[in-house]
Amino acid sequence: MRKTELTEAALRKAVEEMAAGLIDADLGSGVVKKRVGLAGRGKRGGARTLVATKKSDRWFFLYGFQKNDRSNLSDEELETLQAIAADLLALTHEQLDEAVRRGTLQEIG
Repeated sequence: MRKTELTEAALRKAVEEMAAGLIDADLGSGVVKKRVGLAGRGKRGGARTLVATKKSDRWFFLYGFQKNDRSNLSDEELETLQAIAADLLALTHEQLDEAVRRGTLQEIG
């Protein structure tokens, strides 16, 4: 996603909302869609994020886009994101820690 006002605080708030059951769409195979508000635009004019999750303790932001940039994903893009989600959700805690240390994944605190 091109540079936006999407902040770590907004991403943390999105996770809190999703953990409480506020998910915009379940796209299957561990991928969900969540609208995230951007400064001055709110959720309706903000970003759409695609997240890999088991809806418990793991939330991986896979992809984000602004509504005015595109309306949706192709079937092929969704299948690719679902495969990535499966890989991420299968990682052990040790593998996740190593990925963060290497810089392959970034943890938002």
